[in-house]
Amino acid sequence: MDESELPPDERPVDVYLDLLRLRMDSEDYRLLLDVVQPVLRAIDQQRLAGLDLVLESGAPEDLPQEIRDEAALVIATAVTGRLDNQLVEIDVDGADVRVVTDSVTAGDPASLDRIAEHLRRRRHDTEELRGIAEASGLPTDF
Repeated sequence: MDESELPPDERPVDVYLDLLRLRMDSEDYRLLLDVVQPVLRAIDQQRLAGLDLVLESGAPEDLPQEIRDEAALVIATAVTGRLDNQLVEIDVDGADVRVVTDSVTAGDPASLDRIAEHLRRRRHDTEELRGIAEASGLPTDF
C-alpha cells in the first residue's frame, strides 16, 4: 500500500497497527501496544529527545525479539510516515545490529556499509567518552 492511497484522516502508523492487529496473536499484539503506546504518545506530543534508547529502556527484558522488531517498525512508521520500512541486520565488528531503514537503503549494500561504518564510529566514540568519564570520576552509564 502506498501512502498516497490512505484516506486523508488516516495516519500510516494507524494503518500499520491495524494490519498487525489482524496478523498477530492477540497477546503478542497487546505486548506490542504496551511497548509502543508510550512512544507514540511522546511522538504525538513531540517529546522525544532521543530515539536510540526507546526499545531498550522501555521494553521488558523477556520481550520476544519478534515483538521488539515489530515495535521498531511501528515507531519508524510513526516517525517517518512511511510504510516501506524494513528491519535489517548489519554486522558491526562481529555483532549483529538491527537497523530500521527504508526499502531502497535496505536493498543497497553500499548504503548498509555506510550505516555500519557510522555505527562503528559511534561505538568507538562512546567507548572513548566512557573512558574519559571513568578517568574523571563521572558516571559512565550513558
